[in-house]
Amino acid sequence: MSNMSYESAMSRLEEIVKKLESGDSALEETVKLYDEGLKLSAFCDKKLTDAKQKIVSIENYLKEATEHDEQDH
Repeated sequence: MSNMSYESAMSRLEEIVKKLESGDSALEETVKLYDEGLKLSAFCDKKLTDAKQKIVSIENYLKEATEHDEQDH
């Protein structure tokens, strides 16, 4: 799963939700799908958290660079 993209994980998660909502799966399959869905959800959450942290880092860097440039003038 670590090499999966966020978009692929979300797509698979949507498939799982549809299958679970249909109620057509046997109990064992339902448990497997639920487990996979939880793992995909955690994976997507981590990807989003990492992306947010990168954005904050970039914003902080740009803010510091701008402030430094303003102090030089």
